[in-house]
Amino acid sequence: MQAAIAVAISLHLLAGIFWAGTTFAVARTGGTGGMRLYRPQQWAAVIAVLAGAYLWSVLRPEGTTGIILGIGALCAIAAAGVQGAMAGRSIRAFRNGALSEEKAQEQVLVAQRIAALLLGATIVCMGIARYT
Repeated sequence: MQAAIAVAISLHLLAGIFWAGTTFAVARTGGTGGMRLYRPQQWAAVIAVLAGAYLWSVLRPEGTTGIILGIGALCAIAAAGVQGAMAGRSIRAFRNGALSEEKAQEQVLVAQRIAALLLGATIVCMGIARYT
């Protein structure tokens, strides 16, 4: 059981760091690379959320810690949804010729900035929960 928890924590951290790091970088650099990083970010989001769900089910946080981690989890899921819906739709429209590259990159940037705020809130919640 301890090995499974260690693996889940490692996957959660590594996927989460990649996801948040690339989101912050794309949001800060004006959307540069946002379309190329879309799929890897979505895979990282899936891995981070699934590993987090596993950890939640095994460790069963309660009380204030559980509430704070729950808020953080909801923010992360919302970030994945924003990236998936907004950026994904823009990228598909660009690939189908319905949207110019400039407009698609602009819309991906908006999605990345919203997701960056939500992932920042997630990280803050994880830090606070550690000490509650």
